[in-house]
Amino acid sequence: MSTTEDTEEPRPRAEEEAPAAAPEDSGIRKRRRRPDFLPYGMVLPAAVMELLIHIIPMILGIYIAFTSLTQLTIRNWTSAPFVGLDNFVRGLDPSGALGSDLFQSLLRTLVYTVLVVGISWALGMAAAVALNTRFRGRGVLRTLFLVPYALPVYVAAIIWAFMFNQRDGMINRLLVQDLGLLGERPFWLIGENAFWVLVVVSIWRLWPFAFLMLLAALQSIPEDMYEAAAIDGASTWKRFTGITMPMVRSSNAVVLLVMGLWTFNEFNIPFLLFGDVSPDSARLISPLIYEHSFVNWNFGLGAAMSVLLLAALVIASAVYVRMVLPKGNGND
Repeated sequence: MSTTEDTEEPRPRAEEEAPAAAPEDSGIRKRRRRPDFLPYGMVLPAAVMELLIHIIPMILGIYIAFTSLTQLTIRNWTSAPFVGLDNFVRGLDPSGALGSDLFQSLLRTLVYTVLVVGISWALGMAAAVALNTRFRGRGVLRTLFLVPYALPVYVAAIIWAFMFNQRDGMINRLLVQDLGLLGERPFWLIGENAFWVLVVVSIWRLWPFAFLMLLAALQSIPEDMYEAAAIDGASTWKRFTGITMPMVRSSNAVVLLVMGLWTFNEFNIPFLLFGDVSPDSARLISPLIYEHSFVNWNFGLGAAMSVLLLAALVIASAVYVRMVLPKGNGND
C-alpha cells in the first residue's frame, strides 16, 4: 500500500526559482532605462524651422543694425562697414529728419493701437455677451462674425481698397449718390483720411479675434451663477460687472496683450492698402522701417529701427505681464 509521500512530486524550492526570474527582470529594467527619442524627433522639425525662420534672421538683423549696409554694399554684405551705434543715434535723434519721422510714427502707432484695440475689444465683448445666451440663429451669427478673421488679410485689404476708391468705390457712391451726405467724392487712401481708413479696416479685421477669445472665456462661467444673481434681483449690468468681468479678467488681459502687440507691429494692412510708401497721416512704425530698408535701401538704419521696436515691445510686454496678468490668476 503506497503512502502519500510516495505519490507526491517534490515541490521546487523558492531558492531554485529566484535565479531563473532574475535575468528576465533585469532585461525589463534594461529596456525601460533606454531613452525614448521619439518625442525629441517629433519636436525637431519645428525647432529647426523656428531656428531658420526666426532665430537666425533675428541675430543677423541685430548684426546688420551695427553696420552701414546699403545698396552699395549689399553685394558683399559681410564686409559692410561697422558703424557701431551710429544708426541708433540717428534713429533716436528727435532733432534730425530720421529721428523726427521715427517719433512721429511711434506716436501715430500708439494712437492707432489704442483706437483699434479699444474698439475691437468693446465690439468683441458686446458680441460675446450677446451670443453667450441661447436663441434661435445663434450659430449662424457666430459664423458670420468670424468671417473677417477667417478671410485672408490680403483679400480683405484689397476689397476694402476697392470700396474706398475715390472714383468708383462703394463708400463714395453710398455717401455721395445714395445718401447725399457729401457733395463731392473725397480721397480716402491719400491725405488725412488715410489714417481713419486704416483704423476702420484694422477694427473690422481684429474684433472677431476678441469675440472668439472672450466667448470661450464666458462659456466657462457656470450658468448657476447667473441664475442665482437673477433670482436675487440683480440687473443685467450688475450681472455683467459683478460676475462676467471678474471671471474673465485674466482672459481680458491676455486678449488685450495679444491684440496690442499685433496692432502695434501691423504691416500687412497698410502695405496692401497704400503700397510701398504709406501716406504721412497713416505711416506706422513697421511701414516706416520697411520704407527705410527696401525703398531707400538703407538696411542698417532699418535694422536698427527694428531692434528698437523689438526692445520696446519686449519691455512693454514684460511690464504688462508683471502688472496685469498676476491679478487675474484663478478668475476664469
